[in-house]
Amino acid sequence: MDESLVSIIVPIYNAGPYLEQCLDSIVGQTHKDLEIILLNDGSTDDSLATMRRYAENDGRIKMIDKQNQGYGATCNRGLAEATGTWISIVEPDDWIEPGMYADMLAFAAKFADEGTPLDIVKTPYWRIWLPDTKQQRKLNCSYKDRIHPPKQPFAIADAAHLLCHHPSIWSAIYRKSFLDERNIRFKEIPGAGWADNPFLVETLCQTDRIGYFDTAYYCYREETPEKSKNFAHSNTLLPLERWNDMMDVLERLGITDERILRAHNSRGFTYLSGIIEEVDLTHDDVRETTKHMFERMDADLVFSDNEVSPGMKRLYAGLRGIPCPKINPLPHMKGLVGQGVYNLKNTGVVNTLFATKNYLVKRARREGR
Repeated sequence: MDESLVSIIVPIYNAGPYLEQCLDSIVGQTHKDLEIILLNDGSTDDSLATMRRYAENDGRIKMIDKQNQGYGATCNRGLAEATGTWISIVEPDDWIEPGMYADMLAFAAKFADEGTPLDIVKTPYWRIWLPDTKQQRKLNCSYKDRIHPPKQPFAIADAAHLLCHHPSIWSAIYRKSFLDERNIRFKEIPGAGWADNPFLVETLCQTDRIGYFDTAYYCYREETPEKSKNFAHSNTLLPLERWNDMMDVLERLGITDERILRAHNSRGFTYLSGIIEEVDLTHDDVRETTKHMFERMDADLVFSDNEVSPGMKRLYAGLRGIPCPKINPLPHMKGLVGQGVYNLKNTGVVNTLFATKNYLVKRARREGR
């Protein structure tokens, strides 16, 4: 089997301002053995015309024009069309650095030569912070230099920290036969719908042949604070709905490892924090959805987790109607100091001070201080 062909799935919906940058970064890869699947998901801007222009100039491009179905269904159509050994997903408002596939495949080849072929090659990514503004910066993601499994390949329980952060499913390549054998596909949700969340768990929790190397190639254009705020108001419950979908997957797969469950709890508290920065728990739907999420978390794991703040532990106990044990705040504070030191190293002094100030303000607002 040809181990070098990478099928790149690009789900495109009204990506006009960014699409050329994205496609230039794909066709310009140093690794040339690519199948580039461009899927127009009913765009109403000039995305389709851009796709056609690139397809006319590069025979590796396969173009599919279809009605709008959303991110998940569009990626699934790409998976059905793909013929490569490896699958990659690139979102049309992002871009990738030239050596991404060459380096990923070289990394994978080392394990194939040793008789332990990988199902997933995972890397960190670049955060494009405050994109398209004068303040735009290229920053390390929040798990750079933090993933240290005891051996490679590994199962996700040995690097569960990957499950705490942005799903970043696009900073990886996946063996297509692995996805097909496990029948792993995207949840088909209208719009973008955060369909990457369940896909993250479906992939990372169904193999013990994950390979990680700590070099970033994928450039992820983050939402601006204004867009994030608008999203929180217009899609308030969506993050918790996706958390529940991920919990459904963990339960279906019979996952009981505490490292994985703690990581998933952490994601839930992170999502909740983002919601109640904008929409508080006096809203009945937010309160009830939060309560439902809390009921799916093991209380002993929550109360014994030093990364969960004392305020969140009290909120958890209150909504569940259970006693809250005495909480020693020192381990959590120690963890915050460690997080600050990591941020200082990972993103620099100015960005760390900015992020720390924002965190303290938001936490005080969230916990009613």
